[in-house]
Amino acid sequence: MYLLGEALVGEEPEIAHIDLIIGDKKGPVGMAFANAISHMSAGHTPLLAVIRPNLPTKPSTLVVPKVTVQNLEQAAQVFGPAQTAVAKAVADTVEEGLIPKGKAEDLVIMVSVFVHPEAEDYSKIYRYNYGATKLAIQRAMEGFPSVDKVIYEKDRSTHPVMGFKISKLWDPPYLQVALDVPDLEVTKKVLENLPESDHLILEAGTPLIKRYGLDIVKKMREIRRDAFIVADLKTLDVGNLEARMAADATADALVVSGLAPTETIEKVITEARKTGICSVIDMLNVGDPKVLLGQLTIMPDVVELHRAIDVESKEMKHAWRDIKDIKALSDKILVAVAGGIIAENAKEAIKSGADILIVGRAITKAKDIEGISRRFLKLMKEEIDQFRVMTDF
Repeated sequence: MYLLGEALVGEEPEIAHIDLIIGDKKGPVGMAFANAISHMSAGHTPLLAVIRPNLPTKPSTLVVPKVTVQNLEQAAQVFGPAQTAVAKAVADTVEEGLIPKGKAEDLVIMVSVFVHPEAEDYSKIYRYNYGATKLAIQRAMEGFPSVDKVIYEKDRSTHPVMGFKISKLWDPPYLQVALDVPDLEVTKKVLENLPESDHLILEAGTPLIKRYGLDIVKKMREIRRDAFIVADLKTLDVGNLEARMAADATADALVVSGLAPTETIEKVITEARKTGICSVIDMLNVGDPKVLLGQLTIMPDVVELHRAIDVESKEMKHAWRDIKDIKALSDKILVAVAGGIIAENAKEAIKSGADILIVGRAITKAKDIEGISRRFLKLMKEEIDQFRVMTDF
């Protein structure tokens, strides 16, 4: 047996965070248990969990402090309420049948305990660590979380200590505002007037990047810290280098031109995956996007069907008819549409299967930027609270 459990319970400064391993005495966990108790580390002395002096809990449990113990006051918090809480929680899980009583002598538990240096309330230290230990044991015995839950939650939750969120495109449709006017003050004005929304994507347009460089992404993030920002580089060569540059500039996605060599496109996609950002292929002036995608050995995250500004006056039709065929190539590809998207045809684009509506001048040059943006956003889904803390109690 080799089971892992984790739990966070309570509020600062007495908040409790528990990591634990449950396993057989004669297995790797038992060996780690013996090594830990026989090898002391300054400030992180492991100790047997006891319910009271001379009464260790069963299964035998080792408490290992995560935070360096620097004085006797901190030592008393670990050796007192925290240790007792862990011991009681272990014993109660046996009494309640979560850990089979017949296995109590065959198993050992290693518990890593966090006690904040500023913690003071012994009662809270005890109660929070008791609850966290019991929850962690329950999760370990039940195999929580499942792989399916991890995959479902990974882009929907944000760690509270980070202070910002990493946005992913998991809940289309989205509105992408193309900031392609090469003027920093105009860009700032648009950013300040756009509404907050989890279905809003910001694009550092090609003209904007050509004038200010990729540093414009960082300037945009100063105003909209948590936004999903696309760097529209329209890469044509050195794909891995430009993908790395976009990631270093804190972009969440970069755009490679569909006219680039296949090798360049694939290098962009590969490097984007390495750095955790999304790859977008702009199909501007590409005869048949499906043929290009069929030549790739690795698929992008987003395919952009793009009608150029310079040909809009010729009344060229949108390529929305290709959306279904493109999505048939991979169930993970999102399709964006750009060029001539206005409030009047946005609903039609979504109905045709578009996941991302890329809108430029219809928003950036509007008198009421917030108002027209909200008109588009009404076509999207309800807001998502990515800052919720998933307790799963």
